Amino acid sequence: MLIVPTMGPAFLIDPINGDAFNWSGPGNLPAIAGYPHLTVPMGLVKGLPVGLSVMGPAWSDAAVLALGGAIEQLLGAVPPPTYARSLVRLNGPH
Repeated sequence: MLIVPTMGPAFLIDPINGDAFNWSGPGNLPAIAGYPHLTVPMGLVKGLPVGLSVMGPAWSDAAVLALGGAIEQLLGAVPPPTYARSLVRLNGPH
């Protein structure tokens, strides 16, 4: 089994150049290989949700689901994300 952060929290998109972030996260390789991959809520970073990916070898779907369920029980309920009206609220004044 492999357990890794799914991705970081959401980020700003440049209104002129668009989204420069090109890493698609850890879910691509298991999807291509046909291996199970599950993302569970891990918590919040500056009010934005982040996930934890659980991946396993071929045919380990039940074990991945069981581990994901155990992680959710261990972490408990994740508070709902906050939707800031401005970046100042998220990042503080610069």
